[in-house]
Amino acid sequence: MIGAGLAGAAASVALARRGWRITLIDAASGPAQAASALPVGMLSPHVTRAPTPLSRLSALGVADTRRELARLIPPGAGWGPCEVDNLDHDRGRWPAALVRPGALVNAWLHEAQALGRLDTVWNATVARLQRADSDTSGWRVLDEQGQLLGSAPVVVMASAHGSRELLLSLAPQADPAGWPLRPVKGQMSLGALVGSEWAPRPQRQSGVFVPRYEDSGLPPHWPSTLWAMGSTYVRGADDTVVTEQGHLDNARSLAAMLPKAAEQFQAAMVADQLLGWAGVRCASLDRLPLVGSVPDQVALQAWMQAAGSRRGRLSVSEAPRLPGLYLFTALGSRGLSLAHWCAERLARQIDGAADDTEPDLVRALDPARFAWKLSKRQAS
Repeated sequence: MIGAGLAGAAASVALARRGWRITLIDAASGPAQAASALPVGMLSPHVTRAPTPLSRLSALGVADTRRELARLIPPGAGWGPCEVDNLDHDRGRWPAALVRPGALVNAWLHEAQALGRLDTVWNATVARLQRADSDTSGWRVLDEQGQLLGSAPVVVMASAHGSRELLLSLAPQADPAGWPLRPVKGQMSLGALVGSEWAPRPQRQSGVFVPRYEDSGLPPHWPSTLWAMGSTYVRGADDTVVTEQGHLDNARSLAAMLPKAAEQFQAAMVADQLLGWAGVRCASLDRLPLVGSVPDQVALQAWMQAAGSRRGRLSVSEAPRLPGLYLFTALGSRGLSLAHWCAERLARQIDGAADDTEPDLVRALDPARFAWKLSKRQAS
């Protein structure tokens, strides 16, 4: 398992429950050190007037995550129920929860370790994947010096945008447009809550304002009770530097929702009491995750060429795959909502178990969908 954020932790525990033994590898010194280090996030459904793949996945995933939170983490020690006022589209008041993603990551990893099925390797950057020798099955995981970090019959890439470089290295001759993944920087502005709250409940418009979040696990990095505004959404940016511009963007978004709260925000900024966090998410071209077996792009292109006039009848589910290699990335800003539900689907696929997920949702998540469309177009 490459990556120890929400995706990697959820997939690790889902596989551990099925009896798999997992070696979890991450470049950081511990779990939840990248985008999953967000101090507080919002778990709430993605509501649309007509059902879409994302709204349907969100409804399934939010309910699933709420069950996981109630099962694993006491309220006040990593999450708490709330309501959120949507002020723009999907107007209204919706049930929600405030969650510190790292608490959920650690809970899942502790469960996998308690099952005796998880080993961890920290401070190890995966630079390349290599197919094992022809007389064996599986994959070799190599670092930047070409040293072996591990080998296994199954590898899951759950390293957000870092997965793209690994995918491109598998078939350098293939068109990189088959993997339309992009980094998206998000900056949160926050501070210790002193005095009364600036709103009765969280507000969402361009970003989410959290008037109060209390969590015994926040110190020493953050105040135990805080307010927060964010996050920004900067496409293509892959740095984690907290900037004044990011704070100003959050202040403008807050002013559009709650002008008086924005005045308090500005006062905290002037008094140098404003804190900040920035992380990089990974998003796909269609805003949906990539979950499942990795396509063999070279074989896929040849397959499309050979199909001739029959290519219009081919299904993405039939695309040639790289045996034992799986992808779990591009959760975007929906990691809390989708990580565990998608991980359960992925574990079933790896285990060869039956899955009752609706076929159109399976196709919507298939990592081969972009390369399949590209190969079909190029072969026409």
